[in-house]
Amino acid sequence: MDHSRVPVLEALEEFRRRGDVVYGPPGHRQGRGADPRVKKILGEGVFASDVLNMNGLDDRRLSQGVLADAQELMADAVGADRTFFSTCGSSLSVKTGMLAVAGPGEKLLISRNSHKSVIAAVIINGVTPIWVHPKFDAERHLAHPPEPEDVRRRLEEHPDAKGMLLITPTDWGSCADVRGVAEVCHEFGVPLIVDEAWGAHLPFHPELPTWGMDAGADLVVTSVHKMGGAIEQSSVFHLKGDRISPEVLAQREDLLGTTSSSSLVYATLDGWRRQMVEQGRDLLGTALARARRIREAVDAMPGLSVMGQEIVHERLAHEHDPLKLTVDVRGLGITGMQAAEWLRATCHVDVGSADTLRICPQITHGDDDRTEALLVESLGRLVKDAESIERPPRVLLPPAGGLELEQAVRPRDAFFGNVDHVPADRAAGRVAAETITPYPPGVPAVVPGEVITQEVVDYLRSGVAAGMLLPDAADGKLETFRVVA
Repeated sequence: MDHSRVPVLEALEEFRRRGDVVYGPPGHRQGRGADPRVKKILGEGVFASDVLNMNGLDDRRLSQGVLADAQELMADAVGADRTFFSTCGSSLSVKTGMLAVAGPGEKLLISRNSHKSVIAAVIINGVTPIWVHPKFDAERHLAHPPEPEDVRRRLEEHPDAKGMLLITPTDWGSCADVRGVAEVCHEFGVPLIVDEAWGAHLPFHPELPTWGMDAGADLVVTSVHKMGGAIEQSSVFHLKGDRISPEVLAQREDLLGTTSSSSLVYATLDGWRRQMVEQGRDLLGTALARARRIREAVDAMPGLSVMGQEIVHERLAHEHDPLKLTVDVRGLGITGMQAAEWLRATCHVDVGSADTLRICPQITHGDDDRTEALLVESLGRLVKDAESIERPPRVLLPPAGGLELEQAVRPRDAFFGNVDHVPADRAAGRVAAETITPYPPGVPAVVPGEVITQEVVDYLRSGVAAGMLLPDAADGKLETFRVVA
């Protein structure tokens, strides 16, 4: 296919060349009605490019196939049979995939280290989750993806399960054996959905971890805004084979998706695909070399260590994404959350993820010599000034298995049922009616329907005291818990 073509961008350019005057949405009229104070910050181009897709870029009666062409080119670029663009982020894309595989009351195997958007899909859909627990790394207090044998065991226990949802790479860069998991799923006659939100770059360089579409996955969801070059909320989901019906997938997307899709998202997805096909190998090769230099520099700093290929050698993960710089800060005597806050306040450097033990800046093709030097310099300053940072309260991290809670009630029933609010000292033994998620990275510690344990209460409350953010808890301070009545 001709990957120099960018159908959405070309249609947008033609729209602006024609000078069409629009009497429908958007109401700002390509910026003429926007507040000049807003345009001064955002730029006139944002508004000029914000065009209704139907009766704007494309004609709803005599379709020029603008979006269909762009999606076909994207599918060809990554080795998929079909590709669907989403303007609601991978939070919508993963919900669409789950709805296409398992319906209300049906069973779906799901990696328990899933993002909260997956849990939201479980609640909305009413699916019965069969959790496949990740491999726990006691030294790093970190969850790596489950292995093929973990999936096989759960499918043997639940032969009526409709499929499997696997998360890889994790927020910290550890990657699953996608091919092995796909082979197990297909042996049992069920599809594999891969939530590869952090993996949009994977198809475009051979030194990166295995791309799901190349490893037998049936549906792969990617967040192009995370490691790619499209704007926020840009997501795509890719389909291969016949285990998931494209018709069903399209209908589920229509059920959940917006009817006012963003031309800005579509245009940047289209342009990113062209950039990666034409220049991706060189751009990502430069990024990989940059990440290696940063890794070496940071590993030489006292009190810091960067996770890398050793997790593969230790057989904790199948692969590792070297563009994820997961930096353990325990040697500085502070939490990752404190490190992230200090870097933002002192150096104006924002890292991608942070938890009680680590931070994780990620390198993309968008970095350059200046951002490389700034990150190394800022982490060096953190090491020098760490003694001046107040020592945090101790976080009571649960042991291996401490976050593997009993699922006593289906998440949907617990979330929508009658609830009570109980003091924290009476929460243990009760069934949660809320999702409680340390954020970032956004993996819930408690899911509706799970039995709360004292270990989890102690972990979350001590985490809050140390600066942990729980944006979805009914009580962010966790003085009370929302539980099933």
